[in-house]
Amino acid sequence: QVQLVESGGGLVQTGDSLRLSCAASGRSFSSKAMAWFRQAPGKEREFVATISWDGITTYYADSVRGRFTISRDNAKNTVYLQMNSLKFEDTAVYYCATARGYYAGSDARHYDYWGQGTQVTVSS
Repeated sequence: QVQLVESGGGLVQTGDSLRLSCAASGRSFSSKAMAWFRQAPGKEREFVATISWDGITTYYADSVRGRFTISRDNAKNTVYLQMNSLKFEDTAVYYCATARGYYAGSDARHYDYWGQGTQVTVSS
């Protein structure tokens, strides 16, 4: 059974940093792209960042580019999201997802497995 488990969320203040982790199990994800999405209360889920299977190619939403960094450790089947200079508008439930292919971009339809999410709350 494929499982993605996010961790690292919490309550922080504006300007703080957090690092989210997503541990994958049930199959090898080393040949699959992975990504982070988020959903704020009352809003639709939105793309945050994605990383190719080999970690070489990354792509970010404009709202987080320069503040967030996605990375992965294929030996540990884990993807990370380092979030710096957090803003109130970053408050959301953050989900990791694994793609069907080597690289998937920002379209959620290209991702087939999703975690349960971890809450990030940024107080102003």
